[in-house]
Amino acid sequence: MTVTEATTEPAAPNPRSLISPDLFGRLVERVMKDEGHDRDMAERVIDQTIVFLVACAHNPGAKLAPSNAVDPGWHAFILHTKAYAEFCDRVAGRFIHHLPVMNDDIRSGNALARTREALRRTGYPVDDELWPQAPTCMNTCNHPCHDSDED
Repeated sequence: MTVTEATTEPAAPNPRSLISPDLFGRLVERVMKDEGHDRDMAERVIDQTIVFLVACAHNPGAKLAPSNAVDPGWHAFILHTKAYAEFCDRVAGRFIHHLPVMNDDIRSGNALARTREALRRTGYPVDDELWPQAPTCMNTCNHPCHDSDED
């Protein structure tokens, strides 16, 4: 008899573990209200918002940019200023600024491509459907994360 060991990949960490269940629920509710998403989609948006912010934390100065699908989650989180500032301090050791910018880096899709790569390096699950290969609309809010108030 031959015995073989089953090998399995370790489960990816859950981004929800980085915030309280109460805060997660409040952010989901905000995205549902503001964007008209059902609960499942709003949860996906908040999950990816957390992964995006972790990527920003791990890549200072990289000017990562959220997708149009994920940006509303960042907006919802920022509205909870105290919780957002605490999260930034704990995860990044600094405040992750949200500054409005529309430049060739964003219009070309380069910022989004760079962001997708950074997301994968976090080790958290990446919901590819919420991170398209190219920008879907040039007139929406595309705000890179910044380490300071300067571009």
